[in-house]
Order: sequence, then structure tokens, then C-alpha cells
Amino acid sequence: MQQLKDRVIIITGGARGIGKATALKCGAKGATLAIWDIDEAAGHELVETLNSTGYPAKFYAVNTVTPEACEKAAAAVFADFGRIDVLINNAGITRDSSFKKMTHQQWQQVIDVNLTGVFNCTKAVYTYMAEAKFGRIMNASSVVGLYGNFGQTNYAATKAGLIGMTKTWAREFGKYGITVNAVAPGFIATEMTEAMPEAVLAGMKDKTPLRRLGQPEDIANAYAFLASEEASFITGTCLSVDGGLIL
Repeated sequence: MQQLKDRVIIITGGARGIGKATALKCGAKGATLAIWDIDEAAGHELVETLNSTGYPAKFYAVNTVTPEACEKAAAAVFADFGRIDVLINNAGITRDSSFKKMTHQQWQQVIDVNLTGVFNCTKAVYTYMAEAKFGRIMNASSVVGLYGNFGQTNYAATKAGLIGMTKTWAREFGKYGITVNAVAPGFIATEMTEAMPEAVLAGMKDKTPLRRLGQPEDIANAYAFLASEEASFITGTCLSVDGGLIL
């Protein structure tokens, strides 16, 4: 099924994990992919895989913390493909610590990437979408943004902030045919969780009614759906993809 045929999709943090799974999923549905990441080696490797599979894709080295880098990359994508249809703001980091021990640097690093970076990327592509009277924007929130989590003051603040931004942008951008939605993953099996002790992983599974960790493909499926025409009347939502964790 080619539900995303001819759509040009930017995926930030697209070289690994959920971003990589999303690129593969959207490519299989016919999309043209622009992978934005700071990991150039992983980015180029992914693009080679995508191209060898028959999925058109190009890598762009982008640090989303820098507005100028986002603007330059958006202009390059438009020059390369003639349009920008979808932005998936997937890039994010963690710098976990209890509030008592959290440093100002840990706070600011997460704010810069997870919140300001999303603003920068959206600002860079907005004009292209508004002029085309079409766009799909997705922001990577988290169940942590909905319910908080010990040791993640900075991360929870950014993910909650993204939900507020999503709802605000949905109100502002709708008249230009642009939908804006957030996706809130639960416990997902990524490279980050692979380093966790087995007892911690078991605890995560026990807290999830489906008794398993989510896979990156579970989140990729949500992004692909929200990017498709089937989701054309959905905007301003935060879709929890968490195996029932928040029930």
C-alpha cells in the first residue's frame, strides 16, 4: 500500500531507533525521505539501505538546536524535492537526574534539543507548508509528559511542553491545511533501553498491561498513520502508544 506516495517527509533524529524505524515504514508506503541527524555515519548508512531498497532518501547533517542549520536544511530539502509535506519532530535526548542533583547544564541541554529544537524545525518548514496549503507535523511527546517521572524533571517538562505547542499550532496552522499532532510513546525497546538492567526492563513490562515493551515499529506505525490521508481530520491530539501503561 502506497498511502504516502509522493509525500516528502523530514524525520529529525532519523538515523537510529524510532526515527530509523519510521523512515523504513514511511519508505515502504511510498514516501520520499529527508533524514536529519547529527550522526552522519548512521545517517548515510540508513540512506544507503533505503536507496538500495528502492526508497528515495537523502541525508542532511543537522543540529536542530541551531535555527540557521534548520533553515538551511529545509531550503535544501525543498530545492532537492520541490516540496515539504511532513515533518516528524523525533529528535530528543535525556539527561536524567533527581531534581536535587540535576545541574543547570543538564536542564538546558534537554530544553535546547527537545523543546527549542522542535520550535526551530517547525519554524523552518512552516512557510513551505503554508504556501502549499498542506502539511502534517508530528511531535514526539511521551507518557512522561502526561504523568511525570522520577528523575526526569527536564525531560518531562519538554514533553509536556510539546503537547501544549501541538495544540497551539493545531489552532494556528489549521487554516493553511496543516495538521499538528503529538505521539506519546510508553516504554519502547531501543538502544537506550538495551543498556538497562534486566530487572528494570522486567519492571517496565510488568507495569504495561500488554506485558511487553513497545517496539520502534509501533511508534513508526502511528507516525505513518498521522502522515497519511486517513488522518486528514485529526489535529491537536496526543496519541498515546504505550500498551495501556497510562490506564
